[in-house]
Amino acid sequence: MQLVNREFVRLVPKLPAWVPAPDVWPIVAGALLLAIGLALVANRKVSAAANLLAALLLVSFVVQRIPEIAANPGAGFVWTNPAKVLALAGGALLLARSGAAMAMLAAGLLGVFLLICGAQHFVYAAFVDGLVPAWLPPGPRFWTLFAAVALLAGGAGVILPWTRRLAGFWTGIMVFLWVPLVHIARTMELRNAFELAGVFEALAIGGVAWLVAASAAPRDKEPVTSTK
Repeated sequence: MQLVNREFVRLVPKLPAWVPAPDVWPIVAGALLLAIGLALVANRKVSAAANLLAALLLVSFVVQRIPEIAANPGAGFVWTNPAKVLALAGGALLLARSGAAMAMLAAGLLGVFLLICGAQHFVYAAFVDGLVPAWLPPGPRFWTLFAAVALLAGGAGVILPWTRRLAGFWTGIMVFLWVPLVHIARTMELRNAFELAGVFEALAIGGVAWLVAASAAPRDKEPVTSTK
């Protein structure tokens, strides 16, 4: 999408004025993202591709997101996308390498993002109401509040080691359900690149939730001991 549109996708802020050749970087980043995606889909050089993805996301966070927060720190919505970038970076790092420390980092970053989203569902309830399909009973406000509570529970659940597996699994289910119910429906209605990018962002966040769930050991798994 960046190669076609020659600009950053969905809610990515403009580069600071001090960055040279600002029109070039969306194309460079787009080419790298395309190569990373092909490597992941083909299951080739996955660790290297995931590490490169994490690096791109972290550079974007430092160069683009931190100035965005600093310019308007009191606005709640300004924290959502930076937290999403870090959650995706944590998922990429977990995909690149396993281990308890990496699992804890990815779960923590995803958990913070979910907690922010859950809180903002209450603060911006009227806006979220407009995203809920009107035909879904018993009404938009019910699902706005339900999603808020579910996001808060998912965020807390993935941070805590003993609930991480269950919370990550059901958070992934919830986010994937939003793809056909919200994102694809809005893309078909509005027919723009902004909404189309949202489809793939949701798929990626759902995938991160499942990676986090898979990184947690089952609670009923006990070490095997010899009886001899």
